[in-house]
Amino acid sequence: MKHLMTAAALAVGVTTAAGAAWAEGQTHHIAFHVDQNDPQVMNMTLNNVANVTQFYKEQGDDVVIEVVAYGPGLNMYVVGKSPVADRISAMSLEIDNLSFSACGNTHRKMSEKVGHEVPLLEEAGMVPSGVVRLVELQEQGFAYVRP
Repeated sequence: MKHLMTAAALAVGVTTAAGAAWAEGQTHHIAFHVDQNDPQVMNMTLNNVANVTQFYKEQGDDVVIEVVAYGPGLNMYVVGKSPVADRISAMSLEIDNLSFSACGNTHRKMSEKVGHEVPLLEEAGMVPSGVVRLVELQEQGFAYVRP
Protein backbone atom coordinates (compact mmCIF):
# COMPACT_ATOMS: atom_id res chain seq x y z
CA MET A 1 0.00 0.00 0.00
CA LYS A 2 2.87 2.32 0.85
CA HIS A 3 4.35 1.72 -2.63
CA LEU A 4 1.03 2.61 -4.28
CA MET A 5 0.84 5.89 -2.35
CA THR A 6 4.44 6.73 -3.27
CA ALA A 7 3.74 5.93 -6.94
CA ALA A 8 0.61 8.08 -6.86
CA ALA A 9 2.48 10.96 -5.24
CA LEU A 10 5.24 10.65 -7.84
CA ALA A 11 2.67 10.70 -10.68
CA VAL A 12 1.06 13.85 -9.26
CA GLY A 13 4.49 15.45 -8.92
CA VAL A 14 5.43 14.65 -12.52
CA THR A 15 2.08 15.90 -13.79
CA THR A 16 2.41 19.10 -11.75
CA ALA A 17 5.96 19.68 -12.95
CA ALA A 18 4.92 19.14 -16.56
CA GLY A 19 1.99 21.52 -16.12
CA ALA A 20 4.25 24.13 -14.53
CA ALA A 21 6.74 23.88 -17.39
CA TRP A 22 3.95 24.23 -19.92
CA ALA A 23 2.48 27.20 -18.04
CA GLU A 24 5.79 29.07 -18.29
CA GLY A 25 5.12 29.64 -22.00
CA GLN A 26 6.37 28.22 -25.21
CA THR A 27 8.31 29.78 -28.05
CA HIS A 28 6.69 29.41 -31.45
CA HIS A 29 8.68 29.79 -34.68
CA ILE A 30 6.86 30.92 -37.83
CA ALA A 31 8.06 31.66 -41.36
CA PHE A 32 5.86 33.76 -43.63
CA HIS A 33 6.36 33.66 -47.40
CA VAL A 34 5.65 36.49 -49.86
CA ASP A 35 6.26 35.91 -53.57
CA GLN A 36 3.66 38.22 -55.12
CA ASN A 37 3.88 41.93 -55.90
CA ASP A 38 0.41 42.47 -54.49
CA PRO A 39 -0.24 45.05 -51.77
CA GLN A 40 -3.20 43.00 -50.52
CA VAL A 41 -0.98 39.92 -50.00
CA MET A 42 1.72 42.03 -48.33
CA ASN A 43 -0.79 43.65 -45.98
CA MET A 44 -2.43 40.30 -45.23
CA THR A 45 1.00 38.90 -44.32
CA LEU A 46 1.68 41.79 -41.95
CA ASN A 47 -1.83 41.45 -40.49
CA ASN A 48 -1.13 37.76 -39.86
CA VAL A 49 2.19 38.65 -38.19
CA ALA A 50 0.45 41.15 -35.91
CA ASN A 51 -2.43 38.78 -35.11
CA VAL A 52 -0.27 35.75 -34.31
CA THR A 53 2.07 37.90 -32.21
CA GLN A 54 -0.86 39.28 -30.19
CA PHE A 55 -2.45 35.84 -29.80
CA TYR A 56 0.69 34.20 -28.42
CA LYS A 57 1.45 37.21 -26.22
CA GLU A 58 -2.00 36.84 -24.63
CA GLN A 59 -1.24 33.14 -24.05
CA GLY A 60 2.01 34.01 -22.29
CA ASP A 61 4.05 32.55 -25.14
CA ASP A 62 6.84 33.99 -27.24
CA VAL A 63 7.02 33.96 -31.01
CA VAL A 64 9.92 34.22 -33.44
CA ILE A 65 8.81 35.33 -36.92
CA GLU A 66 10.67 35.68 -40.19
CA VAL A 67 9.03 37.09 -43.32
CA VAL A 68 10.82 35.86 -46.45
CA ALA A 69 10.22 37.67 -49.75
CA TYR A 70 11.44 36.63 -53.18
CA GLY A 71 10.46 36.91 -56.82
CA PRO A 72 7.90 39.67 -57.40
CA GLY A 73 7.27 39.69 -53.64
CA LEU A 74 10.67 41.33 -53.10
CA ASN A 75 8.99 44.64 -53.99
CA MET A 76 7.69 44.47 -50.43
CA TYR A 77 11.20 45.60 -49.39
CA VAL A 78 12.18 47.91 -52.27
CA VAL A 79 12.67 51.53 -51.24
CA GLY A 80 10.16 53.75 -53.05
CA LYS A 81 8.10 50.79 -54.29
CA SER A 82 7.01 49.02 -51.11
CA PRO A 83 3.35 49.71 -50.33
CA VAL A 84 3.99 48.53 -46.76
CA ALA A 85 7.28 50.27 -45.93
CA ASP A 86 5.80 52.30 -43.06
CA ARG A 87 4.17 49.21 -41.52
CA ILE A 88 7.41 47.24 -41.76
CA SER A 89 9.30 50.07 -40.07
CA ALA A 90 6.75 50.35 -37.24
CA MET A 91 6.36 46.60 -36.74
CA SER A 92 10.11 46.01 -36.61
CA LEU A 93 10.27 48.45 -33.69
CA GLU A 94 7.14 47.13 -31.92
CA ILE A 95 7.57 43.36 -32.27
CA ASP A 96 10.49 41.52 -30.72
CA ASN A 97 11.96 38.60 -32.67
CA LEU A 98 10.57 39.75 -36.02
CA SER A 99 12.86 39.72 -39.03
CA PHE A 100 12.48 40.38 -42.74
CA SER A 101 14.57 38.43 -45.26
CA ALA A 102 15.16 39.42 -48.88
CA CYS A 103 16.18 36.92 -51.55
CA GLY A 104 19.67 37.68 -52.81
CA ASN A 105 19.03 35.92 -56.13
CA THR A 106 15.97 38.05 -56.85
CA HIS A 107 17.75 41.21 -55.71
CA ARG A 108 20.72 40.53 -57.98
CA LYS A 109 18.45 39.93 -60.99
CA MET A 110 16.40 43.07 -60.25
CA SER A 111 19.58 45.13 -59.93
CA GLU A 112 21.00 43.75 -63.20
CA LYS A 113 17.74 44.52 -65.01
CA VAL A 114 17.72 48.20 -63.98
CA GLY A 115 21.50 48.63 -64.24
CA HIS A 116 22.13 49.62 -60.61
CA GLU A 117 21.80 48.30 -57.08
CA VAL A 118 18.13 48.27 -56.08
CA PRO A 119 17.88 49.82 -52.59
CA LEU A 120 16.06 47.79 -49.96
CA LEU A 121 14.45 48.88 -46.72
CA GLU A 122 16.94 48.91 -43.86
CA GLU A 123 14.80 46.37 -41.99
CA ALA A 124 15.34 43.75 -44.71
CA GLY A 125 18.31 41.44 -44.33
CA MET A 126 19.69 39.70 -47.39
CA VAL A 127 19.78 35.91 -47.63
CA PRO A 128 21.38 34.08 -50.57
CA SER A 129 18.09 32.48 -51.69
CA GLY A 130 14.54 32.99 -50.46
CA VAL A 131 13.49 29.44 -51.27
CA VAL A 132 16.55 27.97 -49.57
CA ARG A 133 15.90 30.18 -46.53
CA LEU A 134 12.34 28.86 -46.26
CA VAL A 135 13.65 25.28 -46.46
CA GLU A 136 16.24 26.02 -43.74
CA LEU A 137 13.61 27.55 -41.47
CA GLN A 138 11.29 24.57 -41.91
CA GLU A 139 14.17 22.20 -41.18
CA GLN A 140 14.75 24.18 -37.97
CA GLY A 141 11.14 23.55 -36.95
CA PHE A 142 9.50 26.79 -38.12
CA ALA A 143 5.84 26.55 -39.10
CA TYR A 144 5.36 27.72 -42.69
CA VAL A 145 2.62 30.17 -43.65
CA ARG A 146 1.85 31.43 -47.12
CA PRO A 147 -0.96 33.99 -47.10
